Amino acid sequence: MVYILSDLAGLLRDQGRYEEAELLYRRALGIVYTLNNLAGLLRTQGRYEEAEPLYRRVLAIYETTLGPEHPQTGTCRVNLDAFLSRPR
Repeated sequence: MVYILSDLAGLLRDQGRYEEAELLYRRALGIVYTLNNLAGLLRTQGRYEEAEPLYRRVLAIYETTLGPEHPQTGTCRVNLDAFLSRPR
């Protein structure tokens, strides 16, 4: 869903429909933010096997939509590394 919204926003941007594009980009980011929060909730509950794929998915989405050098992508990568290096 996030990729579809992002791609559609890109098409709107290319057509000069900037306000519509911005709304879709923001909606896509809201979905990713919620997915990240769900992963955090699962982690807090000790449901690590469920949380890990969500964290990885969030990182993949940020890398695709924002790029690997974006600050938010970097923060997400650091958070995933911290999650993976937790005591087990």
